[in-house]
Amino acid sequence: MTEKALRLGTRRSKLAMAQSGQVADAVSRVTGRPVELVEITTYGDVSREALAQIGGTGVFVTALREALLRGEVDFAVHSLKDLPTTQPEELALAAVPEREDPRDVIVARDALKFTDLPRGARIGTGAPRRMAQLNAYARAHGLDITTVPIRGNVDTRIRYVRDGELDAVVLAAAGLNRIGRIEEVTDFLSVDTVLPAPGQGALAVECTADNADLVAALGELDDPFTRAAVTAERSLLAALEAGCSAPVGALADLLADGQSVKEMRLRGVVGTTDGSRTVQLSTTGPVPQTHEQALALGRELATEMLAQGAAGLMGERAH
Repeated sequence: MTEKALRLGTRRSKLAMAQSGQVADAVSRVTGRPVELVEITTYGDVSREALAQIGGTGVFVTALREALLRGEVDFAVHSLKDLPTTQPEELALAAVPEREDPRDVIVARDALKFTDLPRGARIGTGAPRRMAQLNAYARAHGLDITTVPIRGNVDTRIRYVRDGELDAVVLAAAGLNRIGRIEEVTDFLSVDTVLPAPGQGALAVECTADNADLVAALGELDDPFTRAAVTAERSLLAALEAGCSAPVGALADLLADGQSVKEMRLRGVVGTTDGSRTVQLSTTGPVPQTHEQALALGRELATEMLAQGAAGLMGERAH
């Protein structure tokens, strides 16, 4: 008798299905059990409003979490950057697999790089974080760009460029990698130009906290360095009291000395969407060995950023 299939809750988008399929294969290998995908529609998928208007935080996550708690699925896969920073007690973040490329990328007409876009170029993005940093970079380097708010999946966004409505759109490298479309990228944005969203490129695998066997099995997929990095980034976001639609960028990376990893550097930025004012700071410390140490790294940098006036740059603070 074959063991019953594990049910994996996923959003219906092409990207969500691709990343959930990859996790499903990994879970199957670890547990020896088949995994079936259960498609769930979330409010963020059906609403056409801008993310900042519908609250941003949790709009892609709530329906999946409700399905978990009702027992309709055994575990769920989220893009980690969509998760609210407070973890519900009844759910366990069982695994944060190794992170994909965290960078943002440009898909532009005529295979143009960001810095080669013509004067007055229209660049589409739905993220205040990307707008703030692109506009700040443009101001500092004498570029003339207009950021245009857009929503939609990868196909929709790239179509704006193909149809000539926009000169370029900004997307996450990880998503294009996962759906096999990375060759459409015309420019990779250095993290020195645009810091990604906290947790960008990482996935979160969640199940109910009381299912100890499944928590342990899913834990085989966990990458401790990725978990420490995203924990620090999300701790920064939480300490700034900012939701996931706020103009906050953060990236924790490992600083290696030859073969051995010595330290973790956490960089954070917050800015007004027009790029006129930004606060960007970084801190470096030993690689966190515990969840608490990773949280402390984020809080420490947030405190410094708030002292530099970061709160005033975020518009409405999310509570």
